[in-house]
Amino acid sequence: MKKILVSIAALFAAASVLSAQNMADATELAKLANDSLTEGNYETALNGFKEALKMAEACEDEGLELVATCKSIIPKIMNSIAKAELTNKNFDAAVAKFQETIAVAEEYGDEETAGKAKDLIPQVYLQKANGLLNGKEFAAAAEAYSKVLELEPANGVAALRKGMALENAGNTAEAEAAYKLASENGQEKNATSQLGKMYLKSAVASLKAKKYADAVKEALVSNEYTPNPQCLQIAGQASQLSGKNNDAIKYFEQYLDAAPDAKNAGQIAYTVGALYQQAKNNAKAKEYFSKAVSDPKYGADAKKALSAL
Repeated sequence: MKKILVSIAALFAAASVLSAQNMADATELAKLANDSLTEGNYETALNGFKEALKMAEACEDEGLELVATCKSIIPKIMNSIAKAELTNKNFDAAVAKFQETIAVAEEYGDEETAGKAKDLIPQVYLQKANGLLNGKEFAAAAEAYSKVLELEPANGVAALRKGMALENAGNTAEAEAAYKLASENGQEKNATSQLGKMYLKSAVASLKAKKYADAVKEALVSNEYTPNPQCLQIAGQASQLSGKNNDAIKYFEQYLDAAPDAKNAGQIAYTVGALYQQAKNNAKAKEYFSKAVSDPKYGADAKKALSAL
């Protein structure tokens, strides 16, 4: 509030020649309010200037200068009170105070202060949402991020974090929409990474729950967002367990192409060889059994399989 400087010396001089006691009282009240403002007592200052304004308005022409002074100060004091609520993390109170500030500032023609207050409201919701997200109150956090996006639809950070909140709340469909919005607004790398992780996590859960079709679908979606050999392995496992051996071969082969040096490469190669053997494709079976002969766990079985072919 150091920037809010009030000079009413001229009013004191004018008041000395006015016969109306109300004007003198209004001027004195404004002086006391200004003292409170200087001391940082914003609520007292605000009440004082509001009362001085009423009294000055009642003085008609004689009070015009004081009316203008009070109207120039009141919105700024209200904005400072709202900012103090934000600093103290009283988020709901801060929003209410900023909204009051906007209404009064616009009424008094102070567009600059109204604009500053409008700009701060999304920050209030963002800080509130971040606190809720950190506190694992995911549904409430998502709602607060939605408030930010209502005011700033292109806020990519808010959209990204809304996606995180929704994902943790178990709402993957809306989380995906939020991540996509984030991607469109400057958060493409982070949003794509989150989408890949989200669908990989879902694929793992679906595989464990024996929802094999879902596991394949989710694994492939994850791989589209963030290519990851693990996605192809899950798709292969889910396909094999659901009896779709041709699909299993396809995904396992893609896995081996993507991660030829993986620790389980020998195991996967042996599995592909066995699947080809079941399909009566001995040439391919030999190719993949040969890739597994050096595996410490499956090498011996691979050699036996090759001898039998």
